[in-house]
Amino acid sequence: MSQMNIVMFTNTFTPHVGGVARAVSGLADGLRGKGHCVLVVAPTFRGYPEHEEGVIRIPAVQRFAGSDFSMPLPVTLPLRADLDAFEPDIVHSHHPFLLGDTALRVAAGRKIPAVFTYHTRYELYDHYVAQDSDVLKRLVLKLALGYCDLCDHVIAPSESIARILASNGVKVPVSVIPSGIDCSYFASGNAARARDLLAIPADAPVAGHVGRLAPEKNLAFLADALTEFLTQNDDAYFVVTGDGPMRAPMQRHFHDKGFDRRVRFTGVLTGGDLADAYAAMDIFAFSSLSETQGLVLAEAMASGTPVVALDAPGAREVVRDRINGRLLAAEASAVDFATALSSLIRLNETEMQRMQKAAHETAEAFSAETALLRTIALYEGLAARGGPPVKPADDLWETAKRRIAREIELFGNVAHAVSDAVLVEGPENGNLQKNPAGAKR
Repeated sequence: MSQMNIVMFTNTFTPHVGGVARAVSGLADGLRGKGHCVLVVAPTFRGYPEHEEGVIRIPAVQRFAGSDFSMPLPVTLPLRADLDAFEPDIVHSHHPFLLGDTALRVAAGRKIPAVFTYHTRYELYDHYVAQDSDVLKRLVLKLALGYCDLCDHVIAPSESIARILASNGVKVPVSVIPSGIDCSYFASGNAARARDLLAIPADAPVAGHVGRLAPEKNLAFLADALTEFLTQNDDAYFVVTGDGPMRAPMQRHFHDKGFDRRVRFTGVLTGGDLADAYAAMDIFAFSSLSETQGLVLAEAMASGTPVVALDAPGAREVVRDRINGRLLAAEASAVDFATALSSLIRLNETEMQRMQKAAHETAEAFSAETALLRTIALYEGLAARGGPPVKPADDLWETAKRRIAREIELFGNVAHAVSDAVLVEGPENGNLQKNPAGAKR
């Protein structure tokens, strides 16, 4: 296996806490561990390290639209000297917008393959810029789908996302490679230590949740379901690990319902503290409908914690109903969800051990090593099919032509997306319908 130089472009990275940031960081570390060189191009975030090996930070607008995201300013020219020195063989983009466009420009200018991981269902994040806009949802989706076809290969984190891409007409090859987790790490948590720190009795039933606390995670539903669960089980506790704009509303909710004493908000946890938090949970509660993969579900299962989730992309690839948890219909009520939690948390010891064993076995399929080797094989195949990389300075005219062609493609993607978002072909009648911006269908 020859050494490769991979440059990654991502709009979220450490110290931001979220699934994409963790996936990118984990992949970069894994590649370096296999002897490859990785350069990460990412935006600035509050509190980011002053000195980072293998990372270039791009100036960014902090807390964009009231979220906990940064909005990087898309640039190419300032990167040229760093990229000339690095000599990348592969460009790996982790977002279709902002630095995602820069990734495609770099790949075109240097005549190297561009890989894109479809981490996020972007159309479900429209609340950060506009409320209830069907046009905006379609526009964002069309832009992301069009971006896929500007790349050489797309990685889908789950079979559900691969099917969504295929059904929406994405033409480039798609490989299903879930982001990997370190199973042994999450299996090593100390439940007693976490419960002691959180002042939770050793024998109390505990339901837990880990994730970014954001509106798109369906957390209002989760709060209602956990209120019902705590009502049904007067000795139970709920642990919430993570932070984000929904933390304060959730805290107010549980305060208003009188459950402050039995709900613990830990904030963001990392390292051994995170593994301990998972271990302290008897059951993991997950209600998001916006995932591309169930990374935290696999982490929970690596700790031997069964999961209750709603049937949605990401969750359905991890949760096997009544085997390693409960997979409820997407339209299940909060009471249904609470009842499922209660039924699992009250299993007898033999049944719980069976479910915990199945959870461990499921997690092994999402091991970081498996995901890493499949990604490296993909890189090597793409690099072998292409010609040798070039430096822009080696042939300025040819580089300029490639860049102009790429700019035309990027502009064309925007134009097609805008057209498709406003002139909607309704699946129910097969013809174009005018849909003014902001109007609901």
